[in-house]
Amino acid sequence: MRPLSGGLKAHLTIKNESAMLDQTHFDTLPSRPGVGYKSQHYSDIMANPAPVGWLEIHAENYMGAGGRPIAQLKHLAERFPISVHGVGLSIGGEGSLDADHLARLKHLVGWLKPASFSEHLAWSTHDSHFFNDLLPLPYADATLNRVAAHISQVQDVLGRQMLLENPSSYLAFAESTMSETDFLRELVKRTGCGLLLDVNNVSISATNLQTSPQDYIDDFPLDAVGEIHLGGHDEEEDETGAPLLIDSHGKPVVDPVWSLLDYTLSRSGPKPLLVEWDNDVPDWPVLAAEATRADGALAAVTA
Repeated sequence: MRPLSGGLKAHLTIKNESAMLDQTHFDTLPSRPGVGYKSQHYSDIMANPAPVGWLEIHAENYMGAGGRPIAQLKHLAERFPISVHGVGLSIGGEGSLDADHLARLKHLVGWLKPASFSEHLAWSTHDSHFFNDLLPLPYADATLNRVAAHISQVQDVLGRQMLLENPSSYLAFAESTMSETDFLRELVKRTGCGLLLDVNNVSISATNLQTSPQDYIDDFPLDAVGEIHLGGHDEEEDETGAPLLIDSHGKPVVDPVWSLLDYTLSRSGPKPLLVEWDNDVPDWPVLAAEATRADGALAAVTA
């Protein structure tokens, strides 16, 4: 018997993996609380996930060829809608998107068929160098053209809409010629992408840049929002003694962010709502308690 070619192997792998999930395919995320999935919570989630109604995974953690992570993900995808969140495409980078990375992402999305896919409005690569940070962009015409082209490329390759997440900001660029909300609005208009609204990032940026988070929400194109995220942050001081907030996803959500979430939901209505906790991950009851509070925020606007 002749051995299968690499391309045919990949095709059959996607076909077989997809067939396993066809019976339990979820097309959309529910307007319920979700959490970022961590493997140490697998047994707890399978046993008693309430009030969690969906899960997010980071794409780069599931681009391998199998093993326990993929096996667990297949079981989870049979019970929960899955959102795939990418952190490595460097949508805002000056260079071309990494074709190999995009191919691996296409493979994952192809067999998993997630309810949602999202990435960051940021850059993390330059030439052959990769930076372990999501770095900000100036909001100007040249950047807009580049980011729009990258979004369109991703959507064409994946054959689906993507959501773009607003960043956390620590400085403003003198060369910016438009606001962040106008920049995002124009990207939606040009590409048909959706938006991921991270209210923790809004709070961080507003504190660091001394602007109003409520004004930002008022100007945000809420009709394009497919997910809302919230998470914890670190509180430090800059060299002048002014507050400096750092996006860390390693602590409980603070009260000002919960209040901003309430403000946002009062204008947007209920949306799929994710609690992020990626560092210093707690035991399941702690994360479930955050999800329960998120459930209460959603209930307040659906009552």
